[in-house]
Amino acid sequence: MGDRNDRYVSPLSERYASREMQYIFSPDMKFRTWRRLWIALAETEQELGLDITDEQIAELKAFQDDINYEVAKEREKVVRHDVMSHVYAYGVQCPKAKPIIHLGATSCYVGDNTDIIVMTEALKLVKKKLVNVIAQLADFAMKYRDLPTLAFTHFQPAQPTTVGKRATLWAQEFLMDLEDLDYVLSTMKLLGSKGTTGTQASFLELFDGDQAKVDQLDPKIAQKMGFSACVPVSGQTYSRKTDTRVLNVLAGIAASAHKMSNDIRLLQHLKQVEEPFEKTQIGSSAMAYKRNPMRSERIASLARYVICDALNPAITSSCQWFERTLDDSANKRLSVPEGFLAVDGILDLCLNVTDGLKVYPKVIERQLMAELPFMATENIMMDAVKAGGDRQELHEKIRTLSMEAGRNVKEEGKENNLLELIAADPSFGMSLEDLKKSMEPSRYVGRSKEQVERFVETVVRPVLAQNEELLGVKAEINV
Repeated sequence: MGDRNDRYVSPLSERYASREMQYIFSPDMKFRTWRRLWIALAETEQELGLDITDEQIAELKAFQDDINYEVAKEREKVVRHDVMSHVYAYGVQCPKAKPIIHLGATSCYVGDNTDIIVMTEALKLVKKKLVNVIAQLADFAMKYRDLPTLAFTHFQPAQPTTVGKRATLWAQEFLMDLEDLDYVLSTMKLLGSKGTTGTQASFLELFDGDQAKVDQLDPKIAQKMGFSACVPVSGQTYSRKTDTRVLNVLAGIAASAHKMSNDIRLLQHLKQVEEPFEKTQIGSSAMAYKRNPMRSERIASLARYVICDALNPAITSSCQWFERTLDDSANKRLSVPEGFLAVDGILDLCLNVTDGLKVYPKVIERQLMAELPFMATENIMMDAVKAGGDRQELHEKIRTLSMEAGRNVKEEGKENNLLELIAADPSFGMSLEDLKKSMEPSRYVGRSKEQVERFVETVVRPVLAQNEELLGVKAEINV
């Protein structure tokens, strides 16, 4: 059926990942890359003295992007081998070049090199979106750098911070991910053309035992494909530990996004912050008033998938036998693309959420002021000591009065009356008016504002300046 309703279709492609990321892992990207690799191999072999003509290479280039898929599919039904099917199909289009296509190479020459190229391109797209998430968080942090809010440890009220300072905690973790991504991206190397067990025996034969020419083979292929180098040694494949390193970067991004999305979900419960909500969006089929944090929930959901998915390449790399086994193939086809597609969806959601976060200062202030008398007790005690009070005696009194005020709030549902209780105790020698003057929230946020400014200016801005060409990405999501 043409409507695809009669078979499973991955929600990663239908619902979550962008078209750009989907293309990177598409068959068309793969098979075009195979042909680029065959051209690079033929050019290199010609440059190193093999009998390959300019006419043959020109013929290969003429059909580089014109892939005769139907011919390849029919041939695969006969030979049951995807690489040889595409060698055959390319040869049908290029009769003059047919004898030299894939000369000396194994299937892993196109398969593994393409995997590295595809993962590299996917990492670049992830980096672009990650940089923009960091940029949006930096703008948000600066906008709300001096808006006091209740901080939490163990999700219990603690010393106040600012809305902007909290956002820097999210941004800092994404910056750590960007450092990891940049490092892994800088170390991506092609397999090159190593032969069936990594010894390059077939190429040594092709070049009549000329070691110097074989030494030039991989560097030339790498340069033609836009890489700095090929791996120095290998079995038949590149080390599957490469996949582990790449997926660990994705899992790190997922963990950072999950933490941020959890915080936003909790803040939305407190009605302090709200993720974007469309005018016609329905939050609940039963409760019309609800505005559920569904985008943040989706971030968390996809993030858990990616974190678990990172275990796949770790196990696969540990299970490879000697120079090659094929128990990696089916797993790689699933775990690597789906890890990238899921992270792509996560970052699009992060871009959407951080670009449209709604902050409610009045709610934030009300909730902060309800708890601030408890936070202010240390300052109140110090002021009373300066006026001649006994520190130990005052500490015990404040502890007792705080517990009484807490009972009033929790057991009787009353307002926090700690200030009134302190004002009524002559030991403190402070009027209620004096105590209320000490309730200015900005007195209790420490260096939050200054930390945000320094973090953004000295840490974030230099990173954004280095990646200026990547800025300006906005995301469309399927809600």
